[in-house]
Amino acid sequence: MTDIASVREELVTANRILANENVLDSFGHVSMRHPHDPGHFLLSRARAPEVIELGDIMEFELTGDIVGAEPGKPYSERFIHGAIYEARPEVMSVVHNHSPSVIPFSVTGRQMRPLMHMCAPIGGDIPNWDIRTKFGDCTNLLVTNMAMGRDLAAHLGGRNVSLMRGHGSVVVGRSLREAVFTSVYMELNADMQIKAQTMGKINFLSDGEIEAITAGRKGFTFERGWENWCNRVGRPYLPGEWDIGEGYSQTDR
Repeated sequence: MTDIASVREELVTANRILANENVLDSFGHVSMRHPHDPGHFLLSRARAPEVIELGDIMEFELTGDIVGAEPGKPYSERFIHGAIYEARPEVMSVVHNHSPSVIPFSVTGRQMRPLMHMCAPIGGDIPNWDIRTKFGDCTNLLVTNMAMGRDLAAHLGGRNVSLMRGHGSVVVGRSLREAVFTSVYMELNADMQIKAQTMGKINFLSDGEIEAITAGRKGFTFERGWENWCNRVGRPYLPGEWDIGEGYSQTDR
């Protein structure tokens, strides 16, 4: 999808979906790399995700500097997005969330790991970035400049997910729908893991299973979830650019 108006609409939809699926509350944000300029990204002005509208979408350079119209105050943590896009050319979307079931794993030392096949893309090696390691113990835990953003991006490395100690997490995707999909299923996985831990030892997915499921995850899966989530929030479903014949795999159900 390269039409900028449609891309902005999809970003509004992503905000509504993540709010509805208990990933974003009044805070947190989702961005998308600009489809025509990889050195820019799109992100809403600082507003609760559930009420974001088309006119709230702003354009930024990777440094976090505003490009063009300024409908309102930008998110102070836009540097999370810019630094990750700077470090990861293949990433097309970034989600920063305060997903409630995920945060306990950032403060307890308990490792989160996928236990259900739909959750495999969160990966088996999820790091936990602690802002005070490099920036001391007197910050407000917010990522408010590029130095912090770049440190977080370096900690994320080539993974899809990193926790942020006492704060939340970041999730990346090769598309907006992939980033949203992984974010939704990370919250579900965290909730299931907390519950399963009360029942006994968990039989997690193996590294081989995680790799096979993630490699086989195609557009059909993302489209199926996206269409359903659009329906839940009353947003129009705009089919993505994929082919059913090429996109369907054994991991799609």
